[in-house]
Amino acid sequence: MPERKWTRQEKTQWLKSWIEPAKSILILGHVRPDGDCVGSTLGLYNYIRDNWPEKKVRVCLGKFSHDFLLLRGADAISHKVEETAVYDLCIASDVSSLERLGDFRPMFERAVHRICVDHHATNPGFAEENIVEGEASAASEVLFTMMEEDKISKATAECLYLGIVHDTGVFKHSNTSRQTMEIAGVLIEKGVSTSTIIDQTFYHKTFLQNRILGKALLNATLELGGKLIYSAVSHAELTEFGVSALDLEGVIDQLRVTDGVECAMLVNETGTGECKVSMRANGDCDVSRIAMEFGGGGHIKAAGCTICGSLQEAKEKLIRTTERLWMES
Repeated sequence: MPERKWTRQEKTQWLKSWIEPAKSILILGHVRPDGDCVGSTLGLYNYIRDNWPEKKVRVCLGKFSHDFLLLRGADAISHKVEETAVYDLCIASDVSSLERLGDFRPMFERAVHRICVDHHATNPGFAEENIVEGEASAASEVLFTMMEEDKISKATAECLYLGIVHDTGVFKHSNTSRQTMEIAGVLIEKGVSTSTIIDQTFYHKTFLQNRILGKALLNATLELGGKLIYSAVSHAELTEFGVSALDLEGVIDQLRVTDGVECAMLVNETGTGECKVSMRANGDCDVSRIAMEFGGGGHIKAAGCTICGSLQEAKEKLIRTTERLWMES
């Protein structure tokens, strides 16, 4: 969707104009919540709780990594769909499309008012009103620019910092800008413990997570003349290793740094006839184009989608589509 250029003052006023009249507020993120999804939704939750304590505010997300439980409010996140509840305001954060709301989509659609704060360039603007900034490193970065700086507590700052850290790969991805670093500096001044958040939520791995990482690397193959590294993990392998799809966090980034590759793909079988696909890019490769071919989306350098069928069928479709798009570009 076309991006409108907002001033900081316009954005803070916009957010306030939605929050103040609402008595009940629901905050949602995308399916399979990652660091930015959890960080941005909880950052908004804490910001509202700190500055509008009279509001009823709730966060609903799918299951996420236990590493994120260090954030204030993480233990209060609900994983259950409320069948009949109607909220005055629903805020979707880090959600690129209605489909990415998953089972919580009906809750979003029942809300009296619906807004979206996002940084995915593929976002079509599905809410009543939207602020989508495709140049931002993370939804957490966008939210920071919508908050009054002197009203951001340490707890809110920790959430936003975690979100930015995860979507920038600890500030090493190409989406890291001067603004990203300046915002990180402000959040650090709020008292954020950078080493705790980075080590415990980004680098920390359990023994089982290290084992499934090893298996995913053993399963990897080089395709399309070595420009694509591809790995797949079956549902049976996840079961064998005693892990879930959540434990695959970080595998795609390890694949991406393989020498000479332009694109990395990780596919995991859900056990329900679907395959979840994560993609990362180096150089000029645009993985969002590939993801959109299968109804997914994301960013130029990081995207994902879901493909119906077996792992072999998913591999054939992905490689064939990638080769075609590369030849067209």
